[in-house]
Amino acid sequence: MESKVLPIAQSPAPSPPTFSDKAKDFNLQNPAAKSPAPSITPSTPLSVQDIRRWKPAAQRNLRNQWSKLASLQTQWLSLSSTARSYASNVVNSYLSQRYMDAMELGVLTEMPDIRKKACSKLLRQQVTNRSKLLSSYKDMVAVVTQMVNVSKSMRCYLKGSSGTSVTEFSCFPGNQNDTGDCDGIPVFTFWSIFDFEKLAEELVQMFVSETSIKRLLVMEICSIGAEDFSQVERLKWNDHFYVGEFDDLCICKSSSNEVVKQLVPRVESCNFQSTSMQSSSQLERSILQVYLTTWITEVNVDRFRIGELLTIAGEEMHVVIS
Repeated sequence: MESKVLPIAQSPAPSPPTFSDKAKDFNLQNPAAKSPAPSITPSTPLSVQDIRRWKPAAQRNLRNQWSKLASLQTQWLSLSSTARSYASNVVNSYLSQRYMDAMELGVLTEMPDIRKKACSKLLRQQVTNRSKLLSSYKDMVAVVTQMVNVSKSMRCYLKGSSGTSVTEFSCFPGNQNDTGDCDGIPVFTFWSIFDFEKLAEELVQMFVSETSIKRLLVMEICSIGAEDFSQVERLKWNDHFYVGEFDDLCICKSSSNEVVKQLVPRVESCNFQSTSMQSSSQLERSILQVYLTTWITEVNVDRFRIGELLTIAGEEMHVVIS
């Protein structure tokens, strides 16, 4: 009687590590970016030819977006410096009016209504620089909204149907199943699209946070002297500093609900704080100096870290970002 030899079941051999596995282990010096986000597998996977065409398009898009980020952060810092000059002029004009009666004018004392005329001119200067400060703040918010949009435009989506002779890509998904990251494969050497996005998010968040502080300082500086001069209107945290400001803030905060949550408690705290400070007749010189010092310090903007982020991204993309 012949015995049958049953085949022995063999376990599948372990698959070798891929480039995406290396990307997961690559430390970006950002705890949130240790591993790429899980991506949804497209219902119609890209062909090998499409993947080969996707990489150059994705690489080109990443280089362009990071170049824009570098340019925008430089532009924001320049606008902040200009706005600080306008803020200083507002403060100086106000203090000169406040201490006009105590100033020694020498021979000018004999001129009729010299103090009154000087105060009138200083008030016009204060109102003019106040308007320029608000305009500069508007420009700063506009730059931040551009930075947010750029940081969200790093993915590369297939345009049209797969498998055509000429494959086109865009920054907007044509298919809801297309994640734009080619299933998380490395774009250059190690990093996926997600890794670049997390790096950009860290950079952009600095300017989003600092712009919130700038808004508080703009509100206080633009409102000094509002109790004494009818031409100066007191600003409150829940006021629109310019038409469409809250729409821009919604872009910066990703959703309107987050903006509302942040505005509501600050409206109460800021109004209470402002009332208590303003009730003591007028702001003291030392308090105004703190405002200007806070402006120039820019505590949320780490310029060394910004340079480091641009260098890290540039080395992975094999370019110099400046």
